[in-house]
Amino acid sequence: MRRCYRIAGLLMALMACVLTLRAEPPAAPAPKRPRYKVGAPTDPGGTGKFYMGREIAHVMGHQGAGWLERPEREKQEQPKKLLKALEIKPGMVVADIGAGSGYHSFRLAEKVGPKGKVLAVDIQKEMLAIIRERMKKQKVENIEPVLGTENDPKLPAGGVDLILMVDVYHEFSFPYEMTVALTKALKPGGRLVFVEFRREDEKVPILLAHKMTEKQVLAEMEPHPLKHVITVKSLPWQHVIIFEKKGAKEKK
Repeated sequence: MRRCYRIAGLLMALMACVLTLRAEPPAAPAPKRPRYKVGAPTDPGGTGKFYMGREIAHVMGHQGAGWLERPEREKQEQPKKLLKALEIKPGMVVADIGAGSGYHSFRLAEKVGPKGKVLAVDIQKEMLAIIRERMKKQKVENIEPVLGTENDPKLPAGGVDLILMVDVYHEFSFPYEMTVALTKALKPGGRLVFVEFRREDEKVPILLAHKMTEKQVLAEMEPHPLKHVITVKSLPWQHVIIFEKKGAKEKK
């Protein structure tokens, strides 16, 4: 009898534990940290919006299109040397993100040839109008102007061989979301190229918010399926930081 009472007591204790556990509400999930922080601007070129400790810069308006075509740019940025480093081949599909007035788009169009294509992406209709006018005057047919948004470049999924961003990534209002979209647009083994004014070099006469260190670029790309391939440091003011989309290259 005593043994029966003990068993009954144990069963009652177990039932009490079960009821107690059921009565307790599930633990609330830990609150997610916001991806972006907003505060006071720290630089004349900054927006006061921060990503991974970096202040996002203001977008240069279409009113500055003339500055993009300044004669001094040839010496300051050496676009011929940049194009050589990109190893662009005829027939490639290349996206020029933040194309502006098309300074690089038209140079890229020559490299990819008539069987290739350049997707000139910008969020300003006025910039794309400038590109269309230049296409008409120069009779260029392998550039396709694309109106993107702040978080979507409107590129075809898995359809781009190389994405070039010249002095533009630091202006993205939503750099994480844009990088996700850009990576999806790349073919397996496709390349994502950052050309940014070197923040490590105090002699580069550009506002701090419009400059980036190589370390910062690498940190911001770490969450994405990208592999750092090389950083080219032979340009006068900029470094060229090249990533490759992870995955086997497509068979041709």
